[in-house]
Amino acid sequence: MTDAAVVDLARNAVMMALALATPMLTVALGVGLGISVFQSVTQIQDQTLSFVPKLMAVTGVFLLGLPWMIQTAVKYTAELFRSLPSLVS
Repeated sequence: MTDAAVVDLARNAVMMALALATPMLTVALGVGLGISVFQSVTQIQDQTLSFVPKLMAVTGVFLLGLPWMIQTAVKYTAELFRSLPSLVS
């Protein structure tokens, strides 16, 4: 296995993790920003006010995107296992 192959495997793994996490992180960012603006306007400084809606939104996106996430992860893993013989030799 060459150095380029190891770097390519690591890059693909990081890109896969980023692709799977992006929807949830984007929703958490948007909800957090909206709650922060609401807290600034109303001057409410309660920590649970920002945590609970983010938790609910991320959970909803996770449950909605779970079939796609599993399909993408299985496809990536199958491709990785399929390429193992060429990586070892």
